[in-house]
Amino acid sequence: MLLQPPTETIPIQEIPIGKNIKLFIKREDLIHPQISGNKYWKLFYNVNHYLETNPENPYIITFGGAFSNHISAVSAAGNVAGIPTLGIIRGEELQNKWRDNPTLLFAKRNGMNLKFVTREEYRHKEKLTEFLQQEFPDALIVPEGGTNEDAVEGIKMMLNEQTKDFDYLCTAVGTGGTIAGISKFCEDNQNVIGFKVVDDASLENKIFELTLKRNFNLIDSGFGGYGKINDENVRFINDFKDKYNIPLEPIYTGKMMQRIFEMIEEDYFPENSRVLCFHTGGLQGIEGANLLLEKQNRNLII
Repeated sequence: MLLQPPTETIPIQEIPIGKNIKLFIKREDLIHPQISGNKYWKLFYNVNHYLETNPENPYIITFGGAFSNHISAVSAAGNVAGIPTLGIIRGEELQNKWRDNPTLLFAKRNGMNLKFVTREEYRHKEKLTEFLQQEFPDALIVPEGGTNEDAVEGIKMMLNEQTKDFDYLCTAVGTGGTIAGISKFCEDNQNVIGFKVVDDASLENKIFELTLKRNFNLIDSGFGGYGKINDENVRFINDFKDKYNIPLEPIYTGKMMQRIFEMIEEDYFPENSRVLCFHTGGLQGIEGANLLLEKQNRNLII
């Protein structure tokens, strides 16, 4: 079964900040109860174009870490589309611990098979991909994070007539697919800002290769590194939810919004700017984050 566009318009909510700019957030996290945010659009054409080829033995294979939003989303998309899935998971030590991991448990409940590989093997995903394609010649192999040309095309669906009214379009950046789609399909007069949560010096060129445009700026919002959560991140996310009734996760959107609030205080945006942030979902990651925070006897994300 093909993935379908949502039947209702994704809401854009204003974040009242009492400043001389207007801040809004597009709630892509509400697009689907299990395939969250940008992951839905990254998979939309990947899955649908694949099914249109009528593969004899359909199978979706992808890669991810223990708490990966992408693994979670692919497992759910496979369940919805009726396609078996395989997740190649970084960390052989998780082989007998997946039942204690909410993301991997969710993936298994969606029918995903899990194959655990060493971190050294995982670093050579290109070689792994070649072996997997030989073993499963009819399979769709989606890269880690879901970023490829079909994913960029799908992100176009996050833009519409409403998003044309904004001066700045903001998104968190992991593998670069979401900002590539926004940059490729936005209006010529719009400024695109990507908030990097990874320390990857090659990201700018990767995005350019997908868009052939340099109409975007990348700003660091790692706050100590990918997957790192400090106490200030937790406080910001909890305060944000309390004030605006919008949940944020701590790896992507939470860090982006925290950095944007800092930039507003620094007068980064010109007066009367209209700023739109894309909530890219991933709220499933909160449970896993809280497991780690609890082990460290730290405050939890509410």
